[in-house]
Amino acid sequence: MPETMPSEDAPRRARGRPRGWDDKTEQNTIKSLDRAMEIFEYLSTEQGKTLSQLSAELSQSPATVYRVLVTLEARGMVEFDGEAQRWYIGARAFVIGARFLRRTSLVDRARPILRSLMERTGETANLGVEKGGMVLFLNQVETHESIRAFFPPGTLSEMHASGIGKALLAYMDAARFARWIEGRQLAAFTQHTLVTPEALSAELTRTRARGYAVDAEEKNLGMRCIAAPVFDMSGEAVAGISVSGPASRMRVDATHALGEAVLAAARALTRAIGGQDFAGEAGASL
Repeated sequence: MPETMPSEDAPRRARGRPRGWDDKTEQNTIKSLDRAMEIFEYLSTEQGKTLSQLSAELSQSPATVYRVLVTLEARGMVEFDGEAQRWYIGARAFVIGARFLRRTSLVDRARPILRSLMERTGETANLGVEKGGMVLFLNQVETHESIRAFFPPGTLSEMHASGIGKALLAYMDAARFARWIEGRQLAAFTQHTLVTPEALSAELTRTRARGYAVDAEEKNLGMRCIAAPVFDMSGEAVAGISVSGPASRMRVDATHALGEAVLAAARALTRAIGGQDFAGEAGASL
């Protein structure tokens, strides 16, 4: 009997995916593995716990928690301090995490988050990093409005007069900030630009307190920007996300709502690259 060839119109199952790939019901989950991951993830944030502490805090029997820990220990995912009788995340977990970071592209991860932010706020969403003491814009999702801010990839901007710049400066460590500010002339672009170290320092303090930075027509008259930092796995601010647009739409009374939206987007990107959110903690000071 001749083989029956599949129709060209028939849906093809993706290689490496079993039938029912999209079925995430209980029948397709491994309960013991799910329990083990719950214990592993909890230990990653609550290191140095004893077996009895983990058992009580996770509402799991000591025998179950112990079996999971011993299994993970054999794989190097957790480590046991026999003298202190406490459990910690193991070196193997770092190796696997590092592999994830090697395949993670900041721009690729940011793209859907920027689009979502633009749709939520109605304003242009931007991604930037610090490069040579300046803000380097890496990506942008433009608003559909006819009047818009425009920072094409590759654009450089002064940090002290930029929302993303101030978001990054606010979370620089003190030594790095001191090197950045030393001998630097803070150019005035408008009458609103912060041109003294004292004024900039006070603004960075306000930025850390609320979690996001505001460019209130400091680079271009009639344009405002609100930005928040993105953190890597060590808690360093490595990028910033912002929305920018005309002051007529980005009114002062809308600053808090826009700031919360930008902050949520920055935190989403922080999680997407495996980072830790340190917003609100102490950063640069003069």
